[in-house]
Amino acid sequence: MKVCTSNKNGAKRIMAAKRYFDRAYEVQNKRETRALYEDWAEVYDQELEEKQYAQPGRCAEVLREMLPDGEARILDVACGTGLSGRALRAHGYAHVEGCDYSPEMLEKAKLSKAYDALFETDLNEPPMDAVDESYDAVTAVGAFSFAHVDPDALEEMIRVLKPGGPLIIGINEKYHDEGRVSAKLESLEAQGKLEVIKKEKGAHLPGADVDGWVIAARKAA
Repeated sequence: MKVCTSNKNGAKRIMAAKRYFDRAYEVQNKRETRALYEDWAEVYDQELEEKQYAQPGRCAEVLREMLPDGEARILDVACGTGLSGRALRAHGYAHVEGCDYSPEMLEKAKLSKAYDALFETDLNEPPMDAVDESYDAVTAVGAFSFAHVDPDALEEMIRVLKPGGPLIIGINEKYHDEGRVSAKLESLEAQGKLEVIKKEKGAHLPGADVDGWVIAARKAA
């Protein structure tokens, strides 16, 4: 992200963006989370591009390995401003839909033109407005974090996923190491609802020296 030192307003926005990134790991509840993304939406893409956000591309690559059909219908949950949707489009997927908790982020996602449809939803208060077994794949890139989407929302993602469909999760290392997403996936495996295919640790936000995991699972057929 380019900074013009003579532009005081621009400099203030960059400083605010850096505070937004730090706050993403500090929010404590739904109200704080919504307020964060309401403020952050305007500069979200610039900041994450500056920090070399790698997870959307990594997740799209893993999905492409599991589901090469470019005509597949994909739901990108917690889609934010559309960074994941753009990565999916770049990997050849023609039919991507998105949902998010923040209306401001959805407005930015609409401008990305990466989605066939977008809708607002609170994944922590199911059900979302989607039909059972209506998607060929579901992606959740950056959805799971502190005071963001709860791991129990995996149940809702499985509900809307077709039997045998891939579920791709991109998660930062801090929240991964907290353990609740892994515990929920293990529980779902034990119930025979899905199978974890692979987990790969790698770049999440290289520009901020943050690693992350891509977890690939498949819904039981």
